[in-house]
Amino acid sequence: MGWVTGLAIYFVIWWITLFMILPFGVKAQSLPKEGHEPGAPEKPRILPKMAVNSVVALILWLIVYLVDRFDLITLDPG
Repeated sequence: MGWVTGLAIYFVIWWITLFMILPFGVKAQSLPKEGHEPGAPEKPRILPKMAVNSVVALILWLIVYLVDRFDLITLDPG
């Protein structure tokens, strides 16, 4: 796997895991102001979630890299 392919795979893993991590710890506003979406989170805490997401994505990317590096899964029929 080249570095461009590795970066692209990390990017895809990062976005997929972001959508899995975003809902954790979300609590809807108890008294939303007029004009605000009642389902919007009270404290979204985006930066800590992005940091956790980056670590989770790195771990998953390392697994993908090791599978590719040591040919643990092969698509070769022979």
